[in-house]
Amino acid sequence: MFVLSFASSFVLACILQVAAVPHHAPPAMRQADISVVTQMSSTQLNEIAPYAHFASAAYCPPIIINGWKCGGACHAVPDFKVSLTGGNDGSIQYYYVGYWPTQNTVVVAHEGTDPTNFLADLTDAYGLVERLDSTLFPGVASNVKLHSGFADEHARTARTILKEVKSLISQYNAKSVTLVGHSLGGALAEIECVFMALNLPSSIAIKGVTFGTPRVGNPAWAALFDSLVPDFQRINHKKDIVPIVPGRELGFSHVHGEVHIISEGDAVQCPGDDDATDLRCTMRSVPSLFLGNIVDHLGPYQGIFMGSCI
Repeated sequence: MFVLSFASSFVLACILQVAAVPHHAPPAMRQADISVVTQMSSTQLNEIAPYAHFASAAYCPPIIINGWKCGGACHAVPDFKVSLTGGNDGSIQYYYVGYWPTQNTVVVAHEGTDPTNFLADLTDAYGLVERLDSTLFPGVASNVKLHSGFADEHARTARTILKEVKSLISQYNAKSVTLVGHSLGGALAEIECVFMALNLPSSIAIKGVTFGTPRVGNPAWAALFDSLVPDFQRINHKKDIVPIVPGRELGFSHVHGEVHIISEGDAVQCPGDDDATDLRCTMRSVPSLFLGNIVDHLGPYQGIFMGSCI
């Protein structure tokens, strides 16, 4: 049921988004050699695992996260201290905020697309691009636009989460904020990276790690993101179709930082934003919905599956 409804929703979204802005080429500053990929070492792949655990844990309800008793995901980062949880797995995705002493960072994680929740599927799949809310994203140019469903979902919790992040930075003298999520949660984490960069002191480093993230905004969004958030990885798994929607022809573009898992223990870092030409990168290895596999969306990412509270 989930596979069919999720894929169908994305196809419908692509058909309906006729009003999206035209696609423009990214600025020259982001046009590195888009034909050169970098093989990931085993050490680099292992470093992804804690962030995958954080993203996986976001599928658990607050009653479980509050005690940090979510099974393997919580056991993998035992020193993590939860300070805020929220969401109802419906109109608001689950989320949590806390402090990770090992990295002296505040972590914010958002739930992804729950296969059993039709409302979340719909939020994940549908929406035209819209201008950013200037009260949340001060000083951003009017040509920077986001998927409206993602922007609306982010706005519901943005101020609450920012308040908690600021409190934890002050309490622990944290030096960075780390945003994580899978699927819709990845889209929210991507938006939150820019939100935090614009609303926190410049001395606070922003890091993002997302998994199976769809395109979130237009090329102007990608350019802004790349300039504000250099420490970012968006990790795609095999033939997952979610990272190729909504379509580029509808005015959407990925940001930088693609890591493509080709098989277990084999992954590459892909250059550029949404324009890598190597066959091992998602743009070339999954050229259409019909040549992908929605099952790959759930992982595993370094042995870690997403989509349910395990």
